[in-house]
Amino acid sequence: MKKMIMLMVAAVLVLAVNVKAADKTLQIEGSTTVGPIVDAFTEVFNKTYPDIKITVTKNGSGNGAAALTDKRCDIAMMSRFMKQEEFTASVDKGIMPVAHAIAMDGICVIVHPSNPVTELSIQQIHDIFIGKIKNWKELGGPDMSIVAVSRDTSSGTYETFDHFVMKKVKMDAGVEYVSSNPQVHTRIKTTAGSIGYIGIGFLDAEIKGLKVNGVMPSKETVANGTYPLSRPLFLFTNGYPELGSLSYNFCTFYLSEKGQEIIEAKGFVPVTHY
Repeated sequence: MKKMIMLMVAAVLVLAVNVKAADKTLQIEGSTTVGPIVDAFTEVFNKTYPDIKITVTKNGSGNGAAALTDKRCDIAMMSRFMKQEEFTASVDKGIMPVAHAIAMDGICVIVHPSNPVTELSIQQIHDIFIGKIKNWKELGGPDMSIVAVSRDTSSGTYETFDHFVMKKVKMDAGVEYVSSNPQVHTRIKTTAGSIGYIGIGFLDAEIKGLKVNGVMPSKETVANGTYPLSRPLFLFTNGYPELGSLSYNFCTFYLSEKGQEIIEAKGFVPVTHY
C-alpha cells in the first residue's frame, strides 16, 4: 500500500511537466501562518518550472477567504476552516470551496525569555486577555504589568485562539493587536512583561513558549493531539482542481517527500509521512 501511494504521488509530480499553456499563473492569498510553507513550495515550483508565475500575498485567513469568493485568487491560505458565512457567500457567487489540509500547527503562548513563568492554564490565559489578571505576580512571576498582544481579528490564528481560549468572550480594551506572526514575535522578544501567541513554526530561542494545561507545544505533542491548542492548516480552492493542473500539483505537493521535508523544516507537522 505504501509503495502504491508513493507511485501515485510520483505520477502527480510528473504531470506537472505537462501543465497546460494557459495554466501558467497562480494567485495565492491569505494566512500569514501558512505563508512560509507556501513560500517554500513556490520556490521549488519556480526552480522546476521557471515559466510559471506564482504570486503569494500574506494578509490573513479572512482576506484569503474573501479573495477566493471574489475570484481574486486561485488558492486561499487559511489557518482555520472556512466559516459558514464565508462558505455561504462563496456559494452565492458560484464558488464551491474545497479544503486541502496540508499540515498541523500548534498555537504557542509565548513570553519574554526573562519571564520565570513556565506554565499557564487555558483559564489563566483567558483571564489575562479579558483583563482580569493584570500583573505577573498573580501568576507566580515578578511584580510586572502584563502586556497582552493578539493577532488582528482577520487572522485565522486569532479565530482559533478565540475558539479555544476566549470562548467568544471579548478581549480587554488594553490588548494590543498586530497583523502577523512575525510582529507578535518581535513585540514579545522586545517587551519584558508581554504575552502573545503564534504558530509553532515561529517559535525559536528569542522567545519563550509556555506549557498550556501542563503540555509543552512541540511537533510531537501537536502530532499526537495532547497539546490543547492544535489545529490543521488549509489551502482552499474553487472546486477540486483539475488533475494535472498547476493548482492540483501545488495543492497536493504536501503529499510528496519534498513537501513534507519543507513542512517539517518550517516547524510544522506533516499530516502524513513516507
